[in-house]
Formats: sequence, C-alpha cells, structure tokens
Amino acid sequence: MEVTCYNAEIKMMRSYELVTIVNPEADDEGMYSVMDRVSRFITEKDGTVEGAEQWGKKRLAYPIKRFLEGNYNLTRFKLEPRMVKELEMNLRADEEILRHLVMKVGD
Repeated sequence: MEVTCYNAEIKMMRSYELVTIVNPEADDEGMYSVMDRVSRFITEKDGTVEGAEQWGKKRLAYPIKRFLEGNYNLTRFKLEPRMVKELEMNLRADEEILRHLVMKVGD
C-alpha cells in the first residue's frame, strides 16, 4: 500500500489486477484500443499502470453474447479504491468487453 500526501490530502493507492475478455472479432487495432482506453482511464484518475499482457484468444467455459471464444488481457495497476467502482462502470459500458474481473492484490 502506498500513501502519498499532497497539501494534507491523503491518497491511498492499492494494487489491482484486471482481467478483461474482449470480443474475439476485434482485430489487433481494436484490442490495443480497448487496452489504451483502460490505461488512459487509470492514468487520468491519478493511477499508474504497472504492466499489461495479452493472453490471446481462448475458448470460453460458456457462451457470452453468443461468442464461444474471447481475447484475454491482464492489466496490473495502482489506483485509489474509490475510483475502482467508476472503472468497473466504464468497463461494463464498453461493448467490446464481454466480461471483466478486478482483483485487489496484497493487503
């Protein structure tokens, strides 16, 4: 956990991992666009992106929006806990993202 003080304002940054399943019909440019939107949101909210990985296309355990496969991505980041709900609302609103999961890492 990282504590940063600015003019008596305390910001608690926590580490998170985000797994997204993106529409399998998205090309490479579409995949980068989704990952870029996620990264931009995090940095605009004073968070930091520590890493991002593409796991590739994998078969889903069950159909999601009639898709049997999805492109999996992992993003590691630090963000204030109160901003995570806003991030999740943006992920739900993105039509290219079939599913997502945000997990707190550490404490």
